[in-house]
Amino acid sequence: MTTLTKAKLAKRLHDRIGFTKTDAGDMVDEVLAVIEAAILEGEKVKISGFGNFEVRHKDARRGRNPQTGESITLEERRVLTFKPSQRLREALNNNR
Repeated sequence: MTTLTKAKLAKRLHDRIGFTKTDAGDMVDEVLAVIEAAILEGEKVKISGFGNFEVRHKDARRGRNPQTGESITLEERRVLTFKPSQRLREALNNNR
């Protein structure tokens, strides 16, 4: 299994659509910057046919250090969640 990186994504845009490699790289960077800014502002990001990105708040809670067994407090934090669209889930499960 390989990893799709920003460089590989830009190359695929170059290969499929014909953008120059520079333009494809700039486009990938700009799209990711727009998504990042929306997430940091607390917006839910919905990409139709792909899925939803959402920031959720997790309250502080008691936890345990698995190495020592010591009880610790995990601080409250925000986490980014992704929920794939129905279409993506179906494609994933039909593509075994």
